[in-house]
Amino acid sequence: MAGLVFLGTAAAVAFEGHDNTHLLIESGERTVLVDCVGNPVLKLGKIGREVNQITDLIITHFHPDHVTGIPLLLMNMWLLGRERRLAVYGLEHALSRLQAMLDLFDWSDWGGMYPIDFQILAEQELTPVLDGKDLQILSSPVDHLMPTIGLRITYPRQDKVIAYSSDSAPCPQIVRLADGADILIHEAAGDYRGHTSPADAGKAAEQAGVKKLYLIHYSVHQSSLAEQLSAARKTFSGPVEIAEDLLEIQV
Repeated sequence: MAGLVFLGTAAAVAFEGHDNTHLLIESGERTVLVDCVGNPVLKLGKIGREVNQITDLIITHFHPDHVTGIPLLLMNMWLLGRERRLAVYGLEHALSRLQAMLDLFDWSDWGGMYPIDFQILAEQELTPVLDGKDLQILSSPVDHLMPTIGLRITYPRQDKVIAYSSDSAPCPQIVRLADGADILIHEAAGDYRGHTSPADAGKAAEQAGVKKLYLIHYSVHQSSLAEQLSAARKTFSGPVEIAEDLLEIQV
């Protein structure tokens, strides 16, 4: 199985049927969680996955709507008998704060804890995160309110590429990250500092020459999803969809 699952699609304020934004990437022996909120065991169970299938965790940035589920994730893995290593990737800004948060839970005293390998990513464009025969991931810094990374996800066997903006204002780094991708998943929280409107997400997709655009990290408190979809379609010539919780994309 190779593809991506939208585990959550809402911006900072979740709403009915829409958890905060986080993703699951699968290919070959890799199952990669991108950010973590809510209850991971319950959310993964809804799509027929188990929490200890996760091989890697990528943290895009350290805002609460992207990281608050991580302590529960790690504890649940431990309680369910995990023994194999978990790799956790992120910028130094995010990983140092994550470790401080875990220290509040005295996680070093959890007996028989499995190994966690914290991997600090360079804050530069197209930094390698994973480089395997089934899955390759690169990260680039984007333009948010704190150090944040977007991702370029390549499935070599399928010759497919998915790019993910994470939280960001419009910036050339996202266009370069998504260059020629099959799919761009772009945040659409609105025209606010550190964020992007649906229309500007469409512009980024057009500039990058991607084949399809999904809007994510959106809100319904300012405009309807239909209005957001219409705005993106005015600036992007390809197909545009609203990402929905538990939607699976196969590549």
